[in-house]
Amino acid sequence: MTTRTFQILFALAEGPLHGYGIRQRVEERTQGEVRLGSGTLYEAVHRLQDAGEIEEVPAPCEEPSSGGPPRRFYALTAQGRSALRRELHRMDEVVRLARGLELLEG
Repeated sequence: MTTRTFQILFALAEGPLHGYGIRQRVEERTQGEVRLGSGTLYEAVHRLQDAGEIEEVPAPCEEPSSGGPPRRFYALTAQGRSALRRELHRMDEVVRLARGLELLEG
């Protein structure tokens, strides 16, 4: 799984977001190390939709109007949540191995 794909799925783990919200959450969580340009973001979103890992959902009731066209919101599907869990387990195993080799503290 690419870093971009992981970060998008991880951003949606807390609930539905529109594209700009995904972008903001990824940049916040990575302290700006992962930046998603519009083209890159929406290409990945469409690929994840085609793979059945995310889906478009209605906007939350509390979402204020942006004054422009309605924003599209995306959410993890069960398949997407499963893919995210598999990647998190893989990452956890890598961290355990690194600690066993004393490459990380803790």
